Amino acid sequence: MNIGYFPPQKRRGIIMHSVILLALLSISIIGFIILSRSQVGPAFLTALLIAIGTFILIPFFGYRLYALMRANYKLDRDSFSIHWGLRVEDIPLSDIEWMRPAGDLTNPLILPAFRLPGSIVGVRRHPDLGVVEFMASEEKDLLLVATAKRVYVISPKDANALTQTFARATELGSLSPVTGKSEFPSFVIAQAWEAPLTRFLWLGALFLNIGMLVWAALIIPSLKSISLGFNATGAPLANAPAVQLILLPITSLLLSVTGWSAGLYFYRWEKERALAYIVWASNMASCFLFLIGMIFSINL
Repeated sequence: MNIGYFPPQKRRGIIMHSVILLALLSISIIGFIILSRSQVGPAFLTALLIAIGTFILIPFFGYRLYALMRANYKLDRDSFSIHWGLRVEDIPLSDIEWMRPAGDLTNPLILPAFRLPGSIVGVRRHPDLGVVEFMASEEKDLLLVATAKRVYVISPKDANALTQTFARATELGSLSPVTGKSEFPSFVIAQAWEAPLTRFLWLGALFLNIGMLVWAALIIPSLKSISLGFNATGAPLANAPAVQLILLPITSLLLSVTGWSAGLYFYRWEKERALAYIVWASNMASCFLFLIGMIFSINL
């Protein structure tokens, strides 16, 4: 039997998540622009909270979009695989007890609390099925895949074709025994943390960012104004309110979070790990540059 690919519906989810990401990015940029022009007061605090809050949400929705674009269900003679972002579940065909539509349940499924088209993910408990893990894109035509460990809820575009292919595969029997495999996004973080160089780069960037934030918070009350750079002739720019010094450590922190996430993406593959270390080392170097920038801004 040939390998069968049964991807979920993706179009509606991709459009929804792309619109959300564009909106968050736009709001975050506008918030930082307002920050750069505001005096101390409610407007500055509001812009700060909006800029940081929307920026923090970008990696969350970005990962969900990436997970949906990479999502697939694969069935062959020996195993059934679920790929959802960094989450991978390879199930030997002999471990699958049954596969049936969710509509056949007497007690309906309780869907994850936070869900969007293209992103119905999470773990819930069902009174009859026990632990249920969702890796689906649409609420319509959900399919249950039951194993002794847990039940997986998926949403293939053609659920009937998948169930029929599964029935044929079980009738034919497995050609060779396979070992089940479960991979979670947290595995990548734990694996990377075991390397001393990784810990040094992560903690170095973290402490530099925290140090800059604390230093800025302590020194801002004693400053009247600062200069945030130089013009084309090399002369310092016009003085800005001292509170805007906080923009430097905040920008450094947000860039560090972005770089940390990008490094984790590359770290998953052995041949790309050197690139991950380059990204994390650049993160740390960027923090030093922002620290130097703070020193210049205070002393200009």
